[in-house]
Amino acid sequence: MKASSQRRRRFAHLGLLLGPASIFLLVFFICPLAIMIVYSLLAPGLYGGVEWEFYPHNYGRILGFADPEFEVFDPVYLAIFLRSVRIALITVLAALLVCYPAAFQVSRLPARWKNFALFLITLPFFASLIVRLFIWVLILKKTGFANMVLQQLGLISEPLELIYTDGAIVLGMVYVFIPFMFLPVYASVEKLDWSLVRASQDLGANAFQTFRRVILPLTLPGIVGGSTIVFIPAPGNFVVPAVLGGAKVIMLGNLIEQQFLAARNWPFGAALAMLVMATVLVILFLYVRYEARRGDDAPVIR
Repeated sequence: MKASSQRRRRFAHLGLLLGPASIFLLVFFICPLAIMIVYSLLAPGLYGGVEWEFYPHNYGRILGFADPEFEVFDPVYLAIFLRSVRIALITVLAALLVCYPAAFQVSRLPARWKNFALFLITLPFFASLIVRLFIWVLILKKTGFANMVLQQLGLISEPLELIYTDGAIVLGMVYVFIPFMFLPVYASVEKLDWSLVRASQDLGANAFQTFRRVILPLTLPGIVGGSTIVFIPAPGNFVVPAVLGGAKVIMLGNLIEQQFLAARNWPFGAALAMLVMATVLVILFLYVRYEARRGDDAPVIR
């Protein structure tokens, strides 16, 4: 009886702790998500809104089974989806190439300089994202700083089209998401056991073999975690493409915004949002499977 009473008391305390967070998630996440799922399966209204009839062809406009009576399959939406995924993957790779060696450099600094370097990494969060992106507009436009420097050095004769391109969007995304990549990678590098690296070198391994067989496997959790955190918001981001891509480069986030606000096609916008959500859930599922497999493969210390 005493054990049962303690168990009930423990569950009551747990309910009190998790109750507010659970209610918050239910009201502000689960319910809106359920509304979006329902709307994505309804027919679009003639002048906006929805018609309350089952209409799965919103997904067909993207995946290839559009309603033959009213519309035809347009591959532009699938192309926008694939472009968004491609830009997101390039962003992940570019951010990793920047952050991985930087994490090693910061981890070897003295304590006071290490803390200062970490502060510099998080410093962009103290400024408005829009302000930071418009600074890149001033740098990349035809009369901007980058073209001016290249012309002064004689490397180009005419200004380059640096802005409103895929490259400008990747640059802006990497700039925005670098802290999200750096911090997980740095946490993994900081825990690296350098005695294993020295042991590998003592056993005759060269630098590449040591990196491939020792350093990379030990820092892989940080790489996977940082890549996941960066990839999840990247395909649906609409601020960076809107500022640095203009009307020339459209990603899923911009397309969803247009469908809800300009075209007033809420069901199709909801279907696009659900497609982004499905992509994110697949990535999260793979990450959870990786973490579970890593936990099963970890050695047991007795």
